Amino acid sequence: MRIYHQIDDFTRLTNAVVTSGTFDGVHLGHQKILARLKDVAEKSGGETVVITYWPHPRLLLKPEDTSLKLLNTFEEKAELLKEQGIQHLLRIPFTKEFSQLTSKEFISSILIDKIGTKKLVIGYDHRFGNNREGSFEQLKLSAPTYGFEVEEIARQDVDHVTVSSSKIRKALEEADLETASHLLGRKYSLSGRVVKGDKLGRVLGYPTANIELDSRLKLIPSDGIYAVTILYEHTLYKGMLYIGNRPTVDGSKRVIEVNLFDFAKEIYGETLTVYFHQLIRLDSKFQDLEALKTQLGLDKLEALRLLSVK
Repeated sequence: MRIYHQIDDFTRLTNAVVTSGTFDGVHLGHQKILARLKDVAEKSGGETVVITYWPHPRLLLKPEDTSLKLLNTFEEKAELLKEQGIQHLLRIPFTKEFSQLTSKEFISSILIDKIGTKKLVIGYDHRFGNNREGSFEQLKLSAPTYGFEVEEIARQDVDHVTVSSSKIRKALEEADLETASHLLGRKYSLSGRVVKGDKLGRVLGYPTANIELDSRLKLIPSDGIYAVTILYEHTLYKGMLYIGNRPTVDGSKRVIEVNLFDFAKEIYGETLTVYFHQLIRLDSKFQDLEALKTQLGLDKLEALRLLSVK
């Protein structure tokens, strides 16, 4: 897959089959669109193009709202789209100037002049252009004039629930990993670099790797203890992960710490990817370190049980 970080890097195609959106999560609803995109391209001899935007449009349009957290960093999104078999990924910087393009200007200057769109495949709620004025109906009206076809994919439901990035974010914020995994079509994950901590876990007999995330915008699930698997140097390890401010020792900072089972390497500065399987318990304050140590032993047994369930 080729990645372009601005529109001028893109070389116009003769038969581009295109979709557009933020694609945060690349969830089951997105995957339905991408599958149709590939099907159309294969049948018409075209090439698949995904247009996405960075930063997320809401960060520019609603700067006062600091609550938005994302399911993917751009790098994670790109890897997921590559796994879906997309040929071209165009990242358009979402600037104030770009946000003011009218829907007609977006169609003519971006879709047609810059990309060479012959077929556009979009989701059921897709809007574009200044103030989200553009719609599927407008695209259908414009298509004959500009010489392209447009197809709308109906909303994707899973067990009568419409799949959306916002619903997945809400599930993760409520530690509902079952719903999040179901709508994503995979385990939620986060990646980060291992940094030095105060080594309290080692004192308790459960040494942990403190993880510093790659992006401040990455969504961190609700505080608690989780059964996880950890990818390190192409090997998957079982473990348990803690998110919280360590109330038992009056911690003042939210941390992410993972205990890898049957693992004894020094990995400071290395990158780990953690896959969330299930919540073991919510965060809580214990009477003393001995009580916490006893609970950690029970947590490990529960993590091993949960991770052994097929």
